[in-house]
Amino acid sequence: MKAWIYREYGGVDVLQLESDVPVPEINHDQVLIKVVAASLNPVDFKRRLGLFKPTDSPLPIVPGFDVAGVVVRVGSGVTNFKEGDEVYGDIIEKAFQNPKQFGSLAEYTAAEERLLALKPNNLDFVEAASLPLALETAYEGLERAAFSEGKSILVLGGAGGVGSLVIQLAKHVFGASMIAATASTLKLELVKSLGADLAIDYTKQNFEDLDTKFDLVYDAVGERDRAMKALKEGGSVVVVSQIEWLKAVDINDKLLVCQI
Repeated sequence: MKAWIYREYGGVDVLQLESDVPVPEINHDQVLIKVVAASLNPVDFKRRLGLFKPTDSPLPIVPGFDVAGVVVRVGSGVTNFKEGDEVYGDIIEKAFQNPKQFGSLAEYTAAEERLLALKPNNLDFVEAASLPLALETAYEGLERAAFSEGKSILVLGGAGGVGSLVIQLAKHVFGASMIAATASTLKLELVKSLGADLAIDYTKQNFEDLDTKFDLVYDAVGERDRAMKALKEGGSVVVVSQIEWLKAVDINDKLLVCQI
């Protein structure tokens, strides 16, 4: 099959499109997916640079976490899917602890049944492939911060991949009482359409100077120190950090760090 692959760590030049990569074999709990769409996330380039080398799988590596496609083969222990099913998911369960050697940037990929779901009929394959890891990150941050109905939230980077999903989850799943979000001038209407009650143009206004303070600030842009100033007493900050390990860190009971 064709697949993007790298045989050494480094810059983008180590990526090669090869046409003779073996189609993955599947285990009893896996399905083989004919890939229709796949998406890239920050973790993909960090992995390619070798930032996770001590705990990475052996080279060569086919990158890609997110996938949407059609099941073409099922393992003997698979019960929820059959050939022909349209599925999507994040196929690498542990990003930093011996992740899969073969990801989604290929014509075919193998994935455990538990990591997949049926693709919603109202999403095309490209839309479905764009969601899994960003959605997991958004949800995990809200969950770690114990965000709940009736609380207020400020989302920094509300028009981005993670931020846009945080707004929607906070509104429709967690029952936020008030949602504010920062965005550029051109994207203020977008964040409002996603559910933000207050859209803040970060090119014209400092969010930390608002009179309103929040139970949670979800920082998807790396403004931790400023985010702390926008908190109510006892509030929390979720930071999507750019270092290589996935962990949660509490600082003065106010900071939760969610890594991608």
